[in-house]
Amino acid sequence: MNLFERLKVDAAPQWQDYTKHAFVEQLGSGKLPLECFKHYLVQDYLFLIQFARAYALGIYKSPAISDMRHSLEGVKAILDVELELHIEICGRWGMRREEIELASEDTPTMAYTRFVLDAGMSGDLLDLQAALAPCVLGYAEIGKRLQLAGSDVPENPYQRWIQEYAGEGYQGLADGFEAWFDTTGEQVLTTARYPRVLSLFEKACRLESDFWQMGLNATHCE
Repeated sequence: MNLFERLKVDAAPQWQDYTKHAFVEQLGSGKLPLECFKHYLVQDYLFLIQFARAYALGIYKSPAISDMRHSLEGVKAILDVELELHIEICGRWGMRREEIELASEDTPTMAYTRFVLDAGMSGDLLDLQAALAPCVLGYAEIGKRLQLAGSDVPENPYQRWIQEYAGEGYQGLADGFEAWFDTTGEQVLTTARYPRVLSLFEKACRLESDFWQMGLNATHCE
C-alpha cells in the first residue's frame, strides 16, 4: 500500500464524500443543471490559476532537480491544458476568457486555494503534495469512473469534461504525481509526522466537497 492508498483508507469518509458527491453523480448521469456546471467551471478556472501557483511553489520547495521537474509538469499541465479546456467549454456558451478571468472568486474557491498555498508555504514539499493530492488524484479517479459508466449516458452534455480527466494525458499526469508523492513520503515521512499529512489530506478532501457543493448551491440546483 503506497502513501496515497494509505491516506484514502484512513480518510475514507472524506474521500467518499468528495469523489461521490451529488454534483459528481449528477455530472456523470448528465442530469446536472447547466447553470450549476457553468458556475463550477468558471470557479474552477479561477481555482486552477492558484493551483498553478501552488505547483510553482513546489519548484521552490523541491529538494532535487527531479522534484522540480515534476512541479514544472504540473504548472504546464494547468496552463497549457486544463485552463484551455475550460475556455473551450465556456466558449460554447459565448463566455470569453476575459470575462471568466474577471469573475469574482467564491468563498469556497478562496478557502481551498489559500489552504493549499498555506500548506506549502508553512511546510515542505510533502505537506504541499498532501494538500494537492485530493484534487490531482481525485479528478483522475472520478474521470475514469464516470467514463466507464458513460455507456449508459451516450448523450451526456458533460462528456467532454469527463473525457479530459479520463484520458491518457491526465491519467498519466496523475500516475506520475502519485509515484512522486510516494517517493517523497519514503524520503521524509515518519510515524510521528503521518497524522499531520493525514490531516492535510482530509482537509483538502472536505474543501473539495465544499467546492462541488458551491456548484449546486449557486442556483439552488441541489
